[in-house]
Amino acid sequence: MIRAGLIGFGLGGTAFHAPLIDAVEGLTLAAIASSRTEAVRASYPEAKVMHPEALLSDPDIDLVVISTPNATHYQLARAALENGKHVVIDKPFATSVAEAQSIADLASAKGRLAIAFHNRRWDSDFLTVRKLLDGGRLGEVLLYEAHWDRLRPGLSQRWKEVPEAGGGQLLDLGPHLVDQALLLFGTPDAVTGDLAAQRPHGAVDDYFSITLHYGERRVVLASSRMVAAPRPRFGLHGSLGSFVKFGLDPQEAAMRAGRRIDDPRHGIEEPADHGVLTLADGCRETIVSERGDYRRFYEGVVAAITNGAAPPVAPSDAILGLRIIELARRSAAEGRRLALG
Repeated sequence: MIRAGLIGFGLGGTAFHAPLIDAVEGLTLAAIASSRTEAVRASYPEAKVMHPEALLSDPDIDLVVISTPNATHYQLARAALENGKHVVIDKPFATSVAEAQSIADLASAKGRLAIAFHNRRWDSDFLTVRKLLDGGRLGEVLLYEAHWDRLRPGLSQRWKEVPEAGGGQLLDLGPHLVDQALLLFGTPDAVTGDLAAQRPHGAVDDYFSITLHYGERRVVLASSRMVAAPRPRFGLHGSLGSFVKFGLDPQEAAMRAGRRIDDPRHGIEEPADHGVLTLADGCRETIVSERGDYRRFYEGVVAAITNGAAPPVAPSDAILGLRIIELARRSAAEGRRLALG
């Protein structure tokens, strides 16, 4: 049994990591570091409530899960590895490529795993897109668009609104969108980025559009906090047809609402949210979404720790994703396309 210690009991800790750890065989949630002591004890009475420093050095903890503000990921991950723990790090893996590479190097030197929590690899809609591409039903895809929009016109005082704390939309949702695109298409030739702070008095980017260049193919990843009627979550356009899909995977909403992960309907989209495949001859077909399941991430963590299997997300994947994000930010500042070489 792998004894996990979770640092952070905000949205990420309560809606994602804690219930997933609790649901996966081979893992036990042994300790939680949080100032929300009563909330922790009410939800997980068998877990010890500790300060982060105590959790990091606790000899009974095998795996440290970091779900804290972005700017703290690097130091906490290094401390966990220095104490001989495996570590799972919520996105972003770090706030820079240099930090991410440092974490990966230390993990290798210590013989431990450092794994980015890119859970959106197991979204129902993304799994559906992968299946369509693998099946060749779209032919050669020349345009791939992925949008993740919200309507958040007001500014909050949270760390996500502070540039120095690793805030901004690009570091918040960008790692997921970029990771999915890299899984589908590999490393691009070049990157073009466009960023803006569109809300009055905004200090961080709340809009971004990244274009990844693959020869003649274009992969466009975009997000905005000022969109009331969201754009398609996925739009794929190929030589044999197009696939367009609205709506988000249902797992996050269900977990935030406290619904049980072992519910038979967990991860299954409503029929109204299924995407539509339009073939070149005009025929249309509704594509039933695959079942999403974030448990597969932590099942992969267990297999990697106990059996030496490949981790569910390699550090090199997270580093490449951050490299794309850094290039997109630089491209936006310089107003030009940048090669990856």
